[in-house]
Amino acid sequence: MSQVTMVLIGAGLRGMTYARHALATGAGRVVAVAEPDPRRRARAAEEFGVPRERVYTDWREVAAAGTPADACVIATQDRSHTEPAVALADLGYHILLEKPMATSEDEAAAIADAARRNGILLAVCHVLRYTPYTRLLKRLLADGRIGRLVSVQHLEPVGWWHHAHSFVRGNWRRQDTSAPMLLTKSCHDIDWLVHLFGETPRKVGSFGGLTHFRPEGAPPGATDRCLDCPLEPDCPYSAKRLYLGCLGDPEQEFWPLSAVTDDHTEAGVLAALRSGPYGRCVYACDNDVVDHQVVSMEFDSGATCSFTMSAFTPMEQRRTRLLGTHGFIDGDGSTLRLVDFRDGSEETIDTRTSATGSPGPASEDGHGGGDEALIDAFLSAVATGDASPLLSDAAESLATHRVVWAVERARVTGTVVEVDVLDHAPTAGVVRSAADGPGRPAPRSSP
Repeated sequence: MSQVTMVLIGAGLRGMTYARHALATGAGRVVAVAEPDPRRRARAAEEFGVPRERVYTDWREVAAAGTPADACVIATQDRSHTEPAVALADLGYHILLEKPMATSEDEAAAIADAARRNGILLAVCHVLRYTPYTRLLKRLLADGRIGRLVSVQHLEPVGWWHHAHSFVRGNWRRQDTSAPMLLTKSCHDIDWLVHLFGETPRKVGSFGGLTHFRPEGAPPGATDRCLDCPLEPDCPYSAKRLYLGCLGDPEQEFWPLSAVTDDHTEAGVLAALRSGPYGRCVYACDNDVVDHQVVSMEFDSGATCSFTMSAFTPMEQRRTRLLGTHGFIDGDGSTLRLVDFRDGSEETIDTRTSATGSPGPASEDGHGGGDEALIDAFLSAVATGDASPLLSDAAESLATHRVVWAVERARVTGTVVEVDVLDHAPTAGVVRSAADGPGRPAPRSSP
């Protein structure tokens, strides 16, 4: 299989994760980097051995230079996906696009249209589809092990400290600079549930809001910054405890600490908390995204689904109960417990162990192995011109995003909303491969 050449657009946590795995497997090679932050840009260029003339501050420089590559990874901030995705699709690059596709329906549709008219692969990073856990669960449902699927109960436990880090103090705290919580965090879950049912819902409803992380939630005596607060030692959302506790652990220094500071010393962390956004009291931030939300969905088949997203949990794997006519399945992201109504038998399956008996990816690593499996599938599809390893195309990703926007309209308006996914034709099953023209963008097809 030909080695796929890639341009990395955005060298943050997600972009680096995908690029590193591509390099580790030998299936991909980063030949250019575009990143506005000088430290991240330099780090990525050095790590991937990118020559100076192909290190850019912006994706527009990549487009203007006609940088030769088979594909690009777009892992910029959410509101900066549309322009590079459309422009680079028009230049013929295959695209691995971090979720969400975009922060509005019109922009997501523009990206899907660009992928279709140019005949390029566009894989949105709905990594939960690619885990061994999901693949086995889909097979059990397809084999009729619990009969017809009638109802699903699904929980996303965001985690109290994770919510405070990303959605109160962090980049995804505001709808006007990012997007609603359901899109930025839980479009994974809506996409995954649609994938399990094999159909999009017909009607949706939703309730939820920002109930705790607001000024009136602050206990008496709290100050605007953790380092000045007499209540900090006993506060569950102490920034001092969270970020100083990351020191010495390489994984936690990579995330979440690198979002706070690149100086991974006690003095460096304290300096960042003294002046930066991650040192603010969670009750004195400018956040407005919800901290809990429930979603109800009804499908044309008559099946129903309830989904809960909550900040007020440990940070754990998602929990799901699938209720069928002949049995049920309980899942925790790693193991599946299957009970058969017909004979009362019970089976527990640990999906962390492969069919050969060797350990599989841990549920905590790369979304249960989904990150790695997605990039493997994308690189294979680009190299061979066969899109079948990808478990969704631009049209299907657009459809599940439209479900998210319908759910958010239901929450804001307090109504039941009928879903219109406005089906688009799927991307062709066979596309240009890296072997057809390595080292240059793919040719544009006729509209």
